[in-house]
Amino acid sequence: MKNIEERRNRTIAREADYHASMRAPHIDKTAISPYDDYSDGYGMPGAYGNGYVSVLKVSAGTVEKTSDGLIDRIVTYDKAETADAYIGQINMLTASSFCGMAGQVWGYDLARHDDITSGKSKPLFTEKQFDGSKLKVFDVAPLLDAGIELFGTANNRRYHPIPGAHTICANKGVTAYRPKKDRALKDGEGYGVWSFIAISLSADRDFAADLFIEDAGIWTKNDNEKDMVAFLEQHRKEIVWSVVECGRDSNVLFDRTYVGFAHRMMKPGEIGNAITVGPYITLARNAVPVTGFNSLNDMNLSDWLKEMDFKSLTKLSK
Repeated sequence: MKNIEERRNRTIAREADYHASMRAPHIDKTAISPYDDYSDGYGMPGAYGNGYVSVLKVSAGTVEKTSDGLIDRIVTYDKAETADAYIGQINMLTASSFCGMAGQVWGYDLARHDDITSGKSKPLFTEKQFDGSKLKVFDVAPLLDAGIELFGTANNRRYHPIPGAHTICANKGVTAYRPKKDRALKDGEGYGVWSFIAISLSADRDFAADLFIEDAGIWTKNDNEKDMVAFLEQHRKEIVWSVVECGRDSNVLFDRTYVGFAHRMMKPGEIGNAITVGPYITLARNAVPVTGFNSLNDMNLSDWLKEMDFKSLTKLSK
């Protein structure tokens, strides 16, 4: 029985749990941008390595409505992009929703969040997969925090995508307006907006891609935030159901899922936007440890922060 590294270097996956010998033995996952202090979008010229890094983000923003609905949508989208992990000023290109075998997840594969390494992050629940095995479902918060630590925030920026970057992203979003006066809601109106992100890690990552699921919607029941949160906590199970069904379609089993949401209640007269984004990037050169890109696979997030001489933006304690 080959260990994982031997299997990856000398074989190719033909089907789940079956590997045959291969002539070209290695998938290059190195993903370094041409810029010292900026990440870049995957597939852009000048990058070193054939790989990419998936970073997770889910955010929401609001703005007071003006007389120009199109401009309002632009501004609220921009507010959501710049909230939490900073990905402002990018040209976002939409892709389908997978992190493939040449990709790695920031906060899990690279600079793994300490709560994941230590086991502090416990499953929220489990879901039965099509073969009867249990899919463990975790809160996505550690991966979202890892994205904040990498990109920084609007007021404390780090290795975010270079302004104007053409950045492929798994993404979805929604915009809604809350009327100034209490009346029956029309299409596109509501009391709040919400968005979900989930990533499910394949049980055999040499054979199958990791799956992103994004969802977004408008809360129209009432202006009670607790009711909206209760709905979203229940809606997590529907998100995970979709993961299992997508796995069934491709005969792929998943080891674990990370899922979470953002939401924002709107005041009367406000427009809100909620987005879920998984940018595919190459890392800024200075974000790579002196020991090389591959050493990120053996680092905890706190170790990376120490090497970068950064203080945690998410109150991470080792």
